[in-house]
Amino acid sequence: MCGITGIVNLNGDKVSQVILQKMTDAIIHRGPDGDGIWMEDNVGLGHRRLSIIDLSSGGHQPMMSHDDRYSLSYNGEIYNYRELRTELEACGHRFRSSSDTEVVLYALIQWGTDALLRFNGMFAFALWDSKERSLLLARDRYGIKPLYYSRQNSILTFGSEQKAILAHPEFRRKINATALLEYFTFQNIFSDRTLMEDIRILPAGHFAILKNSDTDLKIQSYWDFNFREPNNIKDKEVYIEELEHLFQQSVNRQLVSDVELGAYLSGGMDSGSITAVTAQSLPNLKSFTCGFDLSSASGIELVFDERIKAEAMSAKFKTEHYEMVLKAGDMERCLPMVAKHLEEPRVGQSYPNYYAAQLASKFVKVVLSGTGGDELFGGYPWRYYHVAGSKSFENFIDQYYSYWQRLIDEKYLKKIFSPLQQQIKDTSTRDIFQDVFANRDKVSNSPEDYVNHCLYFESKTFLHGLFVVEDKLSMAHGLESRVPFMDNDLVDFAMQCPVNLKLNNLHQMLKTFKTNINDTFKKTNDGKQIMRDVMKRFIPEDITSAQKQGFSSPDASWFKGESIDFVKRTLLDKNSRIYDYLDNRLVTPLINEHLSGKENRRLLIWSLLNVDAWMQDVNL
Repeated sequence: MCGITGIVNLNGDKVSQVILQKMTDAIIHRGPDGDGIWMEDNVGLGHRRLSIIDLSSGGHQPMMSHDDRYSLSYNGEIYNYRELRTELEACGHRFRSSSDTEVVLYALIQWGTDALLRFNGMFAFALWDSKERSLLLARDRYGIKPLYYSRQNSILTFGSEQKAILAHPEFRRKINATALLEYFTFQNIFSDRTLMEDIRILPAGHFAILKNSDTDLKIQSYWDFNFREPNNIKDKEVYIEELEHLFQQSVNRQLVSDVELGAYLSGGMDSGSITAVTAQSLPNLKSFTCGFDLSSASGIELVFDERIKAEAMSAKFKTEHYEMVLKAGDMERCLPMVAKHLEEPRVGQSYPNYYAAQLASKFVKVVLSGTGGDELFGGYPWRYYHVAGSKSFENFIDQYYSYWQRLIDEKYLKKIFSPLQQQIKDTSTRDIFQDVFANRDKVSNSPEDYVNHCLYFESKTFLHGLFVVEDKLSMAHGLESRVPFMDNDLVDFAMQCPVNLKLNNLHQMLKTFKTNINDTFKKTNDGKQIMRDVMKRFIPEDITSAQKQGFSSPDASWFKGESIDFVKRTLLDKNSRIYDYLDNRLVTPLINEHLSGKENRRLLIWSLLNVDAWMQDVNL
């Protein structure tokens, strides 16, 4: 796992070694084990290395082909690289190292962009072809690894993080008003925008090509999610046996490493199952849990600490277990660093992920995570109940869009954004929402079709946001995070698995479900039913039968309790950076509603704090 960056001067000017090195140094945390730069006239590639596979100098990057025609800067892990290497050797290619980097290089030389569909793993890379004078940028099909790019004037820059682009002295910083509106609608960014004007993220499952005569990248999709009901549904036991095989295969594929590997163990089904399978192959596996001090928590927050369940599973699987307890005040302490590394605020209150990665990084360089199981197998049934009875696709969009307005309701949004009125007056967040479905077949004849629309949407947006958080906050500590649920074969299976094997109670719930979502419907152990059936073979049944619970901190209580002074000091100050863009006269009452206990606005308060800290970090 590493970090990449690069420059193409479109006017033909020679690349500055000083600037390229500065861009590479800006992401040193992603690769503390080494660095390299390569330049040829108006093109330069940079690389920071975190050594995981082939720790020798043979894995040094940027990596050149035998004939020096191609140069590759690559970030990721390809878990089927040994099989691909065998194929490539049969085609006549000879290898100088045992790294997956060299396999990626010659796979691209042999098969071009068709190689992208052969890669089973996570990746982002830049490949320069000196003969054709062309640049290829690509990102893995699920978006596990990020890749940003920017075109300002005659300079194209790119990198694993925006920091690399911001380090270029010619880059001019300006906030993207549309992206900010998008974030404060969804607590996420669904488009390819970032909060920084002129920096875009290459969409998951896409590649971009710049040829010698071009001045703009040509971006193309090579893969997309396709959740659908199968034409011929097999017996349930056939699906269960196949899923068990694919899950074990996926976990074992991702154990390839020349350094020690550990696992997150939250107390839930997904991380517990991954730990169970891993422990069969790796004795003395190290596992990691973050819990919370709940002495001042209330209501639903009292179940947020899963340390007892995690410790029980650790004892069962004989892991070497470590845990950290987060307290009120820990968010305030780490917020500047979270904002710095996260770069673009995304879903949830992500600072617990920062501490979890910090803990794991003290003991291992690679950690397995359970991210992805919910989105693939229907882990949020109350979301689907809300829209599965839609009368038409447009009705589905209206209802689902309403649900995903997580921070500020649309009817108040543009009033709150009055300082940016000119920039956002023609922006429709509903259009942004519907654009996610641009390549999706709109024909829907059943509740199952609408559930599959939900799974598509959430894999494209919510899951992608989780991956951005996972990558940035693990790499902040020089830690590689792997996600076994995102194995190609396992994802293919999940996309064709019948909805009635994921949700047992869909039609029953549709008979009683009304338009308003309430806690009654969130307290359910429906969802991921086929996963529960399989995981009972690995982990205790009290875990597989438990109600769905996310990785959340008790900030609703902390924000109006121990952290209230920090919240007031930051967000009730009309001179805070955030109020250059939002109307503090309209935001302040929303904050006070939370502080008084009238409403739970923890996500909004976190988002305001996070964006304000980000603005300070990037000096906007």
